[in-house]
Amino acid sequence: MADQFDVIEAGERGRRRWIGLAVVLALLLIPVVGLLASRDPEPGPVSATRTPSPITSLTTIDNPPNMLTAPVKHKGGDEVIQVVFPHGARAEVRYPAGLRLAAMGVRPFRAGWIDGMFREFVAPYGGEAEITRGGRPLRNYAPNVTLWPRQAGSGQYGQVLLFAFGPWRVAMYDRGQGLTFDQRTALATNLKGRVTKDGYLVLTARGGVQLAEPGEYAQGEPIGPQLWFGGGAAETVALVPTPDCAKRARMPGVVQGRGRRAEMVCRGDVLVAASGPASFRTKAISGIRVTMK
Repeated sequence: MADQFDVIEAGERGRRRWIGLAVVLALLLIPVVGLLASRDPEPGPVSATRTPSPITSLTTIDNPPNMLTAPVKHKGGDEVIQVVFPHGARAEVRYPAGLRLAAMGVRPFRAGWIDGMFREFVAPYGGEAEITRGGRPLRNYAPNVTLWPRQAGSGQYGQVLLFAFGPWRVAMYDRGQGLTFDQRTALATNLKGRVTKDGYLVLTARGGVQLAEPGEYAQGEPIGPQLWFGGGAAETVALVPTPDCAKRARMPGVVQGRGRRAEMVCRGDVLVAASGPASFRTKAISGIRVTMK
């Protein structure tokens, strides 16, 4: 027993010796570190100390990640672009060049039903990163369809189905009770996207999936195929094919959302709606002309 206590005691003395040495070394190093820290840094390249350029906010449309910039032709003081709505209809859009509608970027919107449950299919303004946040999907329903967690601050909305159609990303934000596994699988299988040669996305459906057509409404808002220019916190213009527009026009939710001032006008059977500063709204409402083909 005495030998065991001797071994333990020797170990303690050994540890104390090393601790003492460490304290002495630390006391010796403190003045050296202080001296080095007080020296002026070596001069480096100017670019290494210059404040970086501000990161482009998602409220602007510089290089938008999930939008199309349509080719522009100039006619007098106007710009002219060719567009394709997400149900396949084509149109020519003419507007004052100062409006810079094409430069704002355009993305599709469509809505529909799966087994009678209404859902919207939106091209997220921020692209795939707006949904994925750098994370991993909860599940894959198809090679081009993934399921993502509910986003913080999304209110009544739940998990998100993210579709990839060529360069486009389309999100279906679930809501309420949510779709079943079988319904999500059917949606992943039966919602199809085709990218036209000029870059627009056309959505079609089959099976138990039904897409809304021009002139249909839900909860007081048009849910037929639409094209959205701009978005985020910036100016927004929505083009909404609407049969008998003069009698049936209603403000699209994307334009009047967030309490922004909005105006609308019918150009034949197409509703033109705009939000943003008064000068922008006036220019958009008075200057945009749409000719369906």
